[in-house]
Amino acid sequence: MSTIVHELDQIAISVKSHMLLRKLLKENPMLDEIMRNARNETEALVGVRNWILEELKKHNDAYKFYKREAVGREAFEKLKWQDFAAIRILDYIDNAGREFDDLNLRGEKAISNPIALIWLAVTYGTGGAKPFFFEDMLQLFRQFTGKLKREIPTIEQVEQWMDRWCHGLDPRIAKLREENRERIIKILISKIDSGEITDSKYFFEKAMSQEQKYLKMLEWWDESVFHLRFAVRTPELLNELLGNSLDPDTMKLLYEAKEMGIPFFVNPYYLSLLHVRVPYFAVGADLAIRHYVIYSKQLLDEYGHIIAWEKEDKVEPGKPNAAGWLLPNEHNIHRRYPEVAILIPDTMGRACGGLCSSCQRMYDFQKGNLNFNLEKLKPKQTWEERLEELIHYFENDPQLRDILITGGDALMSSDKSLQKMLNEIFEMALRKKKANENRIDGEKYAEIVRVRLGTRLPVYLPQRITHNLTQILKDFKEKASKIGIKQFVIQTHFESPMEVTPEAREGIRKLINAGWTVTNQLVFTAAASRRGHSSKLRKVLNDIGIINYYTFSVKGYMENNFNFATNERAVQEQMEEKIYGKIPEEYYDTIKDFPNHSESLVENITELRNKANLPFLGTDRNVLNLPGVGKSLTFRTIGITRYGRRILEFDHDINRTHSPIIEKMGKVIIIESKSISEYLEQLESIGEDITDYESIWGYSIGETEPRVPIYEYPEYDYEVTTENVNLEIE
Repeated sequence: MSTIVHELDQIAISVKSHMLLRKLLKENPMLDEIMRNARNETEALVGVRNWILEELKKHNDAYKFYKREAVGREAFEKLKWQDFAAIRILDYIDNAGREFDDLNLRGEKAISNPIALIWLAVTYGTGGAKPFFFEDMLQLFRQFTGKLKREIPTIEQVEQWMDRWCHGLDPRIAKLREENRERIIKILISKIDSGEITDSKYFFEKAMSQEQKYLKMLEWWDESVFHLRFAVRTPELLNELLGNSLDPDTMKLLYEAKEMGIPFFVNPYYLSLLHVRVPYFAVGADLAIRHYVIYSKQLLDEYGHIIAWEKEDKVEPGKPNAAGWLLPNEHNIHRRYPEVAILIPDTMGRACGGLCSSCQRMYDFQKGNLNFNLEKLKPKQTWEERLEELIHYFENDPQLRDILITGGDALMSSDKSLQKMLNEIFEMALRKKKANENRIDGEKYAEIVRVRLGTRLPVYLPQRITHNLTQILKDFKEKASKIGIKQFVIQTHFESPMEVTPEAREGIRKLINAGWTVTNQLVFTAAASRRGHSSKLRKVLNDIGIINYYTFSVKGYMENNFNFATNERAVQEQMEEKIYGKIPEEYYDTIKDFPNHSESLVENITELRNKANLPFLGTDRNVLNLPGVGKSLTFRTIGITRYGRRILEFDHDINRTHSPIIEKMGKVIIIESKSISEYLEQLESIGEDITDYESIWGYSIGETEPRVPIYEYPEYDYEVTTENVNLEIE
């Protein structure tokens, strides 16, 4: 490897890199002097370290943080803006020469030694560092010297950013969606008439007029099965239903994706949310949706080489997963934490109502393990037997108290399948409760107190939320509440305020009236990360009774490069925008009581916002699902590649209980798939003023927020055992 490093060090830097280097040295005479006088890389490192360390020691809180003698949110919030830069420079030096497996480059080695790269560039004009690297270093030293300042936007500024984004309840947007629906319906009618599309359930009688066919199609539009059966599966039909509005370059990508076997599955309702006739007042408003439907070149380039992001997704029979948990089988239960496990059914619940381009399970699609052959996903006779076995796993584990049915998508399961699962959960929870009667305090098992359904159908296909479904949910809550289950949660995934349509609002109203709390998990894609976008989504969701739960950085490697918004932007959004939704502690008891009155969520949210004078409730946490175990935004930037891509060292979230394995795992290294410069260029290409984002360069440290009390588990009136079973740690 040293030979490779030596070869890279001999690569000449570009003209643009030279220009940025000159600017860096001109703005920092001390750095210039150290570099000119250093006879080798080591002297350059020592010189910079002594200079920065002398400055940092003047700030005791920052010095303790750098030495990791002070940790946590309180210590993080004591850091001054220049402290971030000093700590990052020292972390770069402390980790100089380290090699990392860069999974963005299919496991190639990435070497971080930025001070050495500057010295090589100054001394020989070599080192191979790209302009993105020098731009990052220029901004780093500007932050250290005070030239790059951080001005927290005012609430008025944040609200101006929020006002840029339309939502789907706007009558003007609703009118455009009606036009889209009419266009889609007329095309589908013609394809049924020509015999191009045939279906045993949805067909026209011979004597029907065009008007009658149109009215019949409007009836079908309100049925979820119609949208699944008529889902778009080819680029040709996708473009046709979008009024042939896709440009040739996009179509070329989509044809290539089809040839490679990347599935398409976009239902007509969700497709009607995309702009064809772009209005002046909503330019770019649908991008967060559009980028979920249209595949990127990076995805195509990586397809076939994608690997699982979350290591505990890979399970070998009889062996513990990455978190140390032993599971009944390798594909029905996923588990990271002691208190909760995920149940993935062998029903249509393994599928989704559509395919998101940045889906974390794309690696399974490439292996053929997942597809949209919905008929094959109907439950087999053996499923009921397996379900009982899986449910026993929850019953016989002393720590499990929370079950999350997802997939896929929990609501893709039929009403019959879902009701069967909920009944099995009820019986299991009852048996677990009765078994505790024979155990003494300190040996009692955790009883089931929370049941969750993970679904995107309120967004993708709100027609699925029928009276029969909500009655099943309501009946389950009524009987389960009597045996001690206290929290009933629908976890959904709105990505954009443009997805909040009248149909979605009505679906959410039905779920809330059934007594279930609806929470949202936003994936912080590049389009969704634009200033004010997430805050507007929080507000619009609050308006219809949804509580925000997580804001996730995009998972995956280079295949998700296009949709990736850097973790630095996630911290910036947390510190500069979401801050205006921070709930004062005096209202914690109020919000903690929300799930006990789910039917009144809209009114209670509105009342709390008015009392606390908040534009939205910032109840979500900005986090990244680590490829090891758990969720976190606690990191330090310890390195940077020649391409300017930052190397982050994540620690685990100290706010929740983890598997004991994290004591052995240590920290998690993540190399970001794009540089800050590339991210800002992308924002500029979709119409953003990147001067609004200038402080992003300085967010090189993150700290996970504490959970808002609404998400805490209810307390037991007895002492739960500390025993772990189903756990094997070497």
